[in-house]
Amino acid sequence: MKRLFGILAIFVMAFLTSGCGIYSFTGTSIQSDVKTITINYFEYKALKVNPNLSNDITEGLKNEFKKMTRLEQVDMDGDLEITGEITGYDVKASAITADEVAAQNRLTVTVKVSFENKKYPEDNFDNQSFSAYADYDSSNSLDAVESSLCQEILEKIINDIINATVAQW
Repeated sequence: MKRLFGILAIFVMAFLTSGCGIYSFTGTSIQSDVKTITINYFEYKALKVNPNLSNDITEGLKNEFKKMTRLEQVDMDGDLEITGEITGYDVKASAITADEVAAQNRLTVTVKVSFENKKYPEDNFDNQSFSAYADYDSSNSLDAVESSLCQEILEKIINDIINATVAQW
């Protein structure tokens, strides 16, 4: 009897938690009246050029929102709107040897994001900067490791953007 009561209590809690519409098991907290999102194309404004980065971050963000939320993606006038631009794409030495030669280099990507919640404007933010980096051995050329580094960096940035917008962490 206690076991049946315990199972029933779990179902009731799960029903109540999912019914309120502001919590999900993916970690997002989206109000129940927010139904759509517009994710605009991220413009590339960094000095060093990576021709794929704008598309990669835009599509990556769309894919994560599709996986993690119930929001319908629309081309314009979504309840939520994300606009961004890539402002930095830099390679610098991160570890120097005794001979003053770089042992490791660091690729850093920086984006600025604006977020508008049309239903709850207190959640809005403008030009918030998100940055992530990955180190690589200087014996490798950037061209050889750029694709995998960018993928790793973009995963971090996309996660940070989702946390700042709909997870509110």
